[in-house]
Amino acid sequence: MAMSMGSSGGSMADINVTPMIDILLVLLIIFMVIVPVTPHGLDALVPQPPKNKQQQQQPNDRTIVVQVLYRPGQTAAYKINDTDVNHSDLLPKLTAIYANRAERVMFVKGDDNVDFGSIADVIDIGKSANVDHIGLMTPKIQAGQ
Repeated sequence: MAMSMGSSGGSMADINVTPMIDILLVLLIIFMVIVPVTPHGLDALVPQPPKNKQQQQQPNDRTIVVQVLYRPGQTAAYKINDTDVNHSDLLPKLTAIYANRAERVMFVKGDDNVDFGSIADVIDIGKSANVDHIGLMTPKIQAGQ
């Protein structure tokens, strides 16, 4: 970099950084808008095992578990807390169960060989019955109980 002294009439060779700072600030704003603030993933609920054995022996009336059972060569069978239910009766029964509940949590448990479409259908029926949180039960969770 050269500095000019006096009035020699020569050109200045200094870099003007003001336009570069403007471009930098614009790019910073663009990247701040593009990048999401908080990534939103799938909320998963897992039933927790009881802390002592006395709680395990008492049935929990608040927990609703919808089971999807595999029947070879037939459509899936459904149960709500060990009560057999037809597929057409799932929505009215779940709507009646969750009508007066403040805590709207439902768990879906499927057999190993059941088609995922049946599980997704039960989740959709649960959302239609105004269930806020739907959790999936796996054999590993069930073995811990």
